[in-house]
Amino acid sequence: MKKYSLFLILLFSLSIMLFACGTNEAEPENEENNAAETEKHDDKEHEEKGHDLLGKIKDEGKLTVGTEGTYAPFTFHDESGELTGFDVEISKEVAKRMGVEAEFSETQWDAMFAGLDAERFDMVANQVGIRPDRQEKYDFSNPYITSKAVLITHEENESIKSFEDIKGLRAAQSMTSNYGDIAREYGAEIVGVEGFMQSVELINSKRADVTINDNISFLDYKKKQPDAPVKIVAEREEASQSGLMFRKGNETLVEAVNKALQEMIDDGTYEKISEKWFGENVLK
Repeated sequence: MKKYSLFLILLFSLSIMLFACGTNEAEPENEENNAAETEKHDDKEHEEKGHDLLGKIKDEGKLTVGTEGTYAPFTFHDESGELTGFDVEISKEVAKRMGVEAEFSETQWDAMFAGLDAERFDMVANQVGIRPDRQEKYDFSNPYITSKAVLITHEENESIKSFEDIKGLRAAQSMTSNYGDIAREYGAEIVGVEGFMQSVELINSKRADVTINDNISFLDYKKKQPDAPVKIVAEREEASQSGLMFRKGNETLVEAVNKALQEMIDDGTYEKISEKWFGENVLK
């Protein structure tokens, strides 16, 4: 009897050990399966997010666009107070071809990136230069304009003839713009402004020595104000390109905007808008 009881105890103990071993061996496989399922869910959620934004835009019938409204001739207010400019017209035409309307949200340049991050708007249209550091965080459309950086100063200033001459001088620049970065590279002291108009006003009143900006803005300004006491003294050889900017993860929206831009180029609408504002095709 005792031997029979001992046999049962040993058999029960062996069963428990086998069960425990089986459970322990299954755990890694379960954990791996769970991790795979989680990854699939995250990928699907990320994928759907881009579709959701484009779908949301179409459902609501509007594409919200962040812009300064103080940067002629790209985005500014005309004499009647209406928001207009090259970037504004491009955005309106893009939205129209997507079957929606463009709704603009005006903000200062330095707050524009944060506004896009906070989902205050779907897209930024404000001559944002396409740069590697920005592409790490944001997506861009295909380029829609090409320009060159020029050095602008007061017409009475004869001592500034090159970018190297601005070291230690006051440069009126938007704090986080491409042109502000160039001014810093050459050792200028940055005087923060909200846009091109404020930059040239500071130069006109001699509260700033120079500004670095794009040649297109300067030519437009001089066309409207030929007697303004400012001049270009230097030009950088390399050209820069700007694109419409988006939050990461909205690939379908970027694709829809690129499709609209290409249609505009192919049917001549882009060139018509460009010639209206600059007298020539500014994408070439």
